[in-house]
Amino acid sequence: MAGIEEVARLAGVSTATVSRALSGNVHVSPATRSKVEAAALELDYVVSSNASSLASGRTRNIAVVVPFLARWFFSSVLEGVQSALLRHGYDLTLYNLSGDADERHSVFEHFLLRQRVDAVIAISLELTEAEVKRLHTLAKPLVGIGGPISGVRTLSIDDTLIARLATEHLISLGHTEIAHIGGSPEFDLDFHMSTNRRLGYESALEAAGLAADPASFAPADFTIHGGYHAAKQLLGAPQGRPTAVFASSDEMAIGAILAARDLGLVVPRDVSIVGVDDHDLSDFFGLTTVAQFPRGQGEMAVEILMEELKPTTEAAPAAPALPYELIVRSSTAVPPA
Repeated sequence: MAGIEEVARLAGVSTATVSRALSGNVHVSPATRSKVEAAALELDYVVSSNASSLASGRTRNIAVVVPFLARWFFSSVLEGVQSALLRHGYDLTLYNLSGDADERHSVFEHFLLRQRVDAVIAISLELTEAEVKRLHTLAKPLVGIGGPISGVRTLSIDDTLIARLATEHLISLGHTEIAHIGGSPEFDLDFHMSTNRRLGYESALEAAGLAADPASFAPADFTIHGGYHAAKQLLGAPQGRPTAVFASSDEMAIGAILAARDLGLVVPRDVSIVGVDDHDLSDFFGLTTVAQFPRGQGEMAVEILMEELKPTTEAAPAAPALPYELIVRSSTAVPPA
């Protein structure tokens, strides 16, 4: 196998330049980088991860911490993170913090403090001041996804505006009896997403001169199964059945569609349903939704992290607001006459 000296001779540069070019160092010109990469390809040269780590002090390994792994949203964000990290030549170490507080404490006290990762991406986890301080003390860059964390560049989406947009869509169609399937209290711990989406729903009703009836709210667990049972309670009422439902996630909205069908209701003739996410199944069910592009969130977080890992004295810019978009499909229509 060819060594770094042979690559340097073929490219006409120093071994230090080869090392910088193949590690993604920003201080190498594009022309030199291309020349070095071509020489390495011709000689079948592969960078030794151990040697690279010793020379740069980097492991080229990024830790990602998530509260759930089996949920569509989190797996989609992870797909985006992994895809972007691969493009940059980084590995990923995943920590699923779905257990108790002791598990989370162990991860932040021991695993992330070891010199095995260069940086951390936290997905939908509202890190404590102590957790952030520990990582910053060891000079491990940190990027968050999901909401504001003091002292951390975090990608945030405005859950209140998302919910308001979904509810306003139903109001614009002429609906006045709009129910809401939101998160149960145990899903409101980090960044208060469930509460913010309920506030957005209620603010849209208030702006339209409509009252938010507590009886029109049903909690669930962000799954199809949970949405199904919540919708059964809302749509199965003998009196005061809503003509529309806003669900805080597409999975709960899909559960609501299935519940409506089991009750003999036709969507959207008898009830309109809108969700949030643009889940892979949303198009199949014809679900109107507010897309929040989770894969893109993961990719964007990695790009921000790459900026954090670059040696620079410039102040890092604020993380951009995450995009969202109303996608109208066949699950919403004007209310029944």
